Parts: sequence; structure tokens; C-alpha cells
Amino acid sequence: MGNHTQSLSDRVNLIANSDTWIEGKAIQQLNKTAELEGIVRAVGMPDLHPGRGYPIGAVFLSRAKIYPALIGNDIGCGMSLLQTDISVRKVNLDKFEKRLSNIDAPLPGEWTEYLEKRFEEKNLAMTGFEHSLGTIGGGNHFAELQQICDVYRSDIIEELGVNINNLQLLVNRGARGLGQKILRNHVDEFGHQGLNTGTSSFDTYIKQHNEALCFAELNREMIGLRITDKLNASCEKLLDINHNLVSPLVVDGHVHWIHRKGATPADRGLVMIPGSRGDYSYLVKPTPSIESLFSLAHGAGRKWARSECKTRLSKRYRVDQLKRTEFGSRVICKNRSLLYEEAPEAYKSIDSVIDAMNSVGLITPVARFRPVLTYKTQGECS
Repeated sequence: MGNHTQSLSDRVNLIANSDTWIEGKAIQQLNKTAELEGIVRAVGMPDLHPGRGYPIGAVFLSRAKIYPALIGNDIGCGMSLLQTDISVRKVNLDKFEKRLSNIDAPLPGEWTEYLEKRFEEKNLAMTGFEHSLGTIGGGNHFAELQQICDVYRSDIIEELGVNINNLQLLVNRGARGLGQKILRNHVDEFGHQGLNTGTSSFDTYIKQHNEALCFAELNREMIGLRITDKLNASCEKLLDINHNLVSPLVVDGHVHWIHRKGATPADRGLVMIPGSRGDYSYLVKPTPSIESLFSLAHGAGRKWARSECKTRLSKRYRVDQLKRTEFGSRVICKNRSLLYEEAPEAYKSIDSVIDAMNSVGLITPVARFRPVLTYKTQGECS
């Protein structure tokens, strides 16, 4: 397909190079979803892959209607980049693994006062899911200590205030059970038919959705603080952005709605685009474009279905081998199934995703990061 944006129809585009792995089922889902009432445009990103009925790594623009089921249950899933004060010269992975122990349980009591303050500052009401704050859960979510290994734009790195001599912490998580509850309540009442704008049901969902975004941002903050506290370190937020959300956009004088299903906003400054736990992550400067619906890929994107991974990999790798990567980094994950499901081989090459967006002028690579220690879970995922 060449180094360009491919037109699949008058309303559907796909951003991919000739060597970008795109599964046929994902393209089918992209085209099918674009046929929903009110959808006027759709764009598949180079990390496009099949989801449960809807593709992941895609953006949809609608008018007069939104589709909560398209956003799914992981409302507010996103990336937070935090700078730690841990010197790269003082990395001791044995000590780090021991200190991190278990951060799957609810936050201990000493965090209560801080949480209450943050809820007040964010004007958040109690949700009933406060016990999940500061936890990662399962699936593809993670927290990863990283080291900058290549800088392409030192001016942007300096402006952001990044100390290349310290480790960075990348956190990927959303609103956890709160998002699931919001989706479940919506689907029970409306199914997958969507909501018309200007209705009370639309207003109710948007209010709940926006609260979930705030909850997700707070969750990533607490994960970062919890991890650095365990390591006797501190951190400060450099970036935070959601990639599962619906938001308004004015086009030709009319209000439209962008549905990002695993897609990073390109109109909110610098963003991190991670690879698998055995691959690089990239800090990039977006070039906002209506052609991409002001969006970018959110990661490498799956190459294999979860159900295939253990069969494909169990004869090649023992569990202990999956806890190490080719970078020499380590993986904390005691859920055997998750170790196979999230193996680097199950994902596309992040370089192919970055190259596809770079070739059409959607991004400027700023820096490349390599994994040092990836935290998934110390037990069964909840």
C-alpha cells in the first residue's frame, strides 16, 4: 500500500506502510463500524487490530449521535509519563523487584488523606471503586521504568524538563471497574444502538464518561506515586493523556464527536507511544491533521489474539524466560496466562507503527526509551 494513507472507501482511511501488519478482520470491523448511523468518517491507525465487535486503534467521527459501546469499558485508559529521581547509574533490579512486592491490593490507609484532597481538587464524587485506585489490574495495562536511549530533538526534551540521567516511569491504565459499570448500565438500557445528542440519556452518559476520565487520570497518578514510594524515590508528572474517550470537535461549523478507541489525541501536545514490554517506547510531537481526525496510534497493537499466545509460545519459552527481555529488562508478572498473552511476540513492532505515522507527516519523533522494569501483577489479575 506504500508510504501513504490508504483510502478504503469515501469515508474510511487507513494509515499504514506496506510492511505494517494489519489483520483482515480488523479492516472488516473498521469498515463495518463506519456504517453505523451518524458516523461520517473513520480512520484506522497502524496499530489497528480486532476487538470485541469494534476495532482497536481506530478513530470515528460522528454527528448528532455517539456510541458508548464503541468506547467500551476501559474509559479513560491512557498514558502517564512521570520523571523519577532514580539515577540510571543506581539501577539495581534485584532491589527494585524486592521493594515493589505487591501493589495489586488497595492502597494502604496512609494514602487516605492524600486521596481525599485529590478528590476535592478534582471535584470528584466517591464512586464505590476507590479501592481500585493505585492498581493496574490485568490485560495489556502496565507500569514500566524506562531509560532514554536515543534523543532526536534535544530542544524539545529540554523544554519538557526531562532529565536523561534519570529513569522515567510510564503508566498505562484507565478507570478500572468504574468504566465497566458505566458501560454495563448503558448497554443494559440501550444495547449498542447509541445515543442521540441533546437527549437526557446523552447528557447522563457524557457526565459519567467525564468523571471516569478524571478517575482514570487519578488512578495513573496514584500508581506512579505508589511505585516510586516503594522504591524510596519521588516523581513528577511530565505528560498524561487518555486514549479511550469521546470528545466534541467542530467541523465546518457543526459539532461532531470523535470516538477514540485505542487512539491517542494529536491535538494536546507531546504524547508517548509504547511498544510491548520487550520493545522501545517513543516520545513524539504530533502534527494535528483532520486527515487523521487529530489522532495517532496508541501503541504497537496486537498481532496475535490472546487465545493463541500460549499455544504459540509455550514450547519456545519457559515462564521464567518470559520474565526477561532482549534488553536485559525484567518483568514482574506472576500470572502465567498473562505472561504469554502479553509476550512481545504477540505485538507488532513499534518501529513499524512509528515509521508509518512519520512517513505521512503525522509525528516528529523526539526520543526513544527502552524498558528497564515492567510491572504487570504479583498474582492473579482482578
